[in-house]
Amino acid sequence: MRPTPLKALAARVLTVAALAAVSLPGTPAAASPGTAPAAAAACTPAQVVTNGGFESGTSPWTQSSTSVITSRTGQSAHGGTSFAWLDGTGGTHTDTLSQSVTIPSGCSSASLTFWLHIDTAETTSSTAYDKLTAKIGSTTLATYSNLNKASGYVQKTFDVSSFAGQTVTVAFTGTEDSSLQTSFVLDDIALNTSGGTTPPADSTRTPAAPGYTVSLTSNTSGTSWSGHESVTFTNASSTSLSEVYLRLWDNYHGTCSAMPITVSNVSGGTAGSLSVACTALQISLSSPLAQGQSATIGFDLGITVPSGADRFGYDGAFVNIGNALPVLAVKDGAGWHLDPYTNNGESFYSLAADFKVTLDHPTSLLVPATGTSVDTAGSSGRTVTTATASKVRDFAWAAGPFTKISGTSTAGTAINIYSVSGISSSDAQSMLSTAKSAVDAHAARFGAYPYGELDAVIDNNYWFGGMEYPGFVLDLVSTTALTHEIGHQWFYGIVGDDEYNSPWLDEAFTDYATDLAQGKTGTSCWSSVSWASSAENITNSMAYWDAHSSRYSTVVYGYGKCALHDLRRVLGDTVMANLLKSYAGSHWYGVSTTAEFKAAAQAATTTDLTSFWTTHRIVG
Repeated sequence: MRPTPLKALAARVLTVAALAAVSLPGTPAAASPGTAPAAAAACTPAQVVTNGGFESGTSPWTQSSTSVITSRTGQSAHGGTSFAWLDGTGGTHTDTLSQSVTIPSGCSSASLTFWLHIDTAETTSSTAYDKLTAKIGSTTLATYSNLNKASGYVQKTFDVSSFAGQTVTVAFTGTEDSSLQTSFVLDDIALNTSGGTTPPADSTRTPAAPGYTVSLTSNTSGTSWSGHESVTFTNASSTSLSEVYLRLWDNYHGTCSAMPITVSNVSGGTAGSLSVACTALQISLSSPLAQGQSATIGFDLGITVPSGADRFGYDGAFVNIGNALPVLAVKDGAGWHLDPYTNNGESFYSLAADFKVTLDHPTSLLVPATGTSVDTAGSSGRTVTTATASKVRDFAWAAGPFTKISGTSTAGTAINIYSVSGISSSDAQSMLSTAKSAVDAHAARFGAYPYGELDAVIDNNYWFGGMEYPGFVLDLVSTTALTHEIGHQWFYGIVGDDEYNSPWLDEAFTDYATDLAQGKTGTSCWSSVSWASSAENITNSMAYWDAHSSRYSTVVYGYGKCALHDLRRVLGDTVMANLLKSYAGSHWYGVSTTAEFKAAAQAATTTDLTSFWTTHRIVG
């Protein structure tokens, strides 16, 4: 989704995307039936850094000079009287501080924390002259500089669970240039480990291979729909599955006492309580599913569309019905993913599924939808549209007296443009031409478009700019925006991701793909980067961006695509093109993570990319 329409129409448009997809295509791989998971060693919760507050002298710390651990005047401790003061000389200088620690085996959680204060005489607001690097083992956790100065201490926290069972060195290195001091002051360093004595949960994503069958009938305006939905799924995990969760995303647009999405008369399980502002419904299964076993749940469904030119809303006679069908939440080693709805971007995370959706509606309403549609005559004055889609993550449709034009791209993809009243025929034709060229450009770079036809609904009243669904997009009259939304067919649509926790994997990749499709090289775009704080990373979750909404588009869309342009310059055009095409192919219909993309990029080059990820704040 494009978060603001003004940006959608600007010369430097930030567009919506979705990369992602690791896992095997289709159903995630599962262990052989009957194979017991390996037992994990017991974890003894502990704090493994010794003398982290520096109140017991200098041991066992190793310091570059006897003045690093100190209580001298000029700086103050976070707690107690002692602290570690790196640099602050005002001349070319390097200080180091380190300690070897052993992180116990079997611990599911290990967190490194420290309190950091930075003051500086540097006056620049753009150049990092003096730097502090925090590392564990050979892994750089973060780099701070004179640009991160603050009036007091700030706590920093890092997940270092992957080092469980290892002896590693926690190290800090501060460097100053030839003039103007910067002091990096550390205190109360800790590395806390915890976790149960049982093996970690199976990380396989489940419930897998969902199949949705839906039959709905609308009122005369298409603003109300009712009927039945059923979903069949398989437990891919070696852990027994006794429950599932349905995401009722569009209940965000109402209240728990007046829900736009209602589920009743559940079969195949028992409905539990609603949670996450009534956007998640627990269904306890009739009997637990072992690995490889399948089940079906069914329920009656009601949909009431609110007023508003939204991805779920109606604009006059024209109705958009995005994210209205309940879909299964994903469970993995982190548990059930039940993140809140965000209107700033997307929260959606689901596995590739098959849909067969039957929509009974007045003949006067055209109904563009995900998948390939076939219309048949219904009762008097009504039409039944049956839409089928394979390996898609969601299903969306619209209803209204649209003006429709159609065409076929050079590579053979059928394109339909549905315009609301007020869209000129020339603008509709322009959007048809854009869609044809965009779908072919993206397909040539990332793999053939697999979903048959592609429908685009065009309405200049969309406050959000544009929104993507499989085979179906909502958009303004904007060449850049439509190219972007169509790019999402690959990034998040085909190559999936957890959009709430890793929004850059769809938005940054799609904006990068949009630039390529429009012949833009992103020359020098990384040079305009300026971070708001040390906590700001391209890879931050929507929880962070909802709290810092003014920075979301700038960092995730703008800095994200510029980082990919920079990576292309490091790797070379051909290597980068091959990387993205092979990456999309290996994650086709799967789910990707930041760590997996970084590993694939590193495997494509002999250049060590560690500093690249740090500089571009791509963490994970």
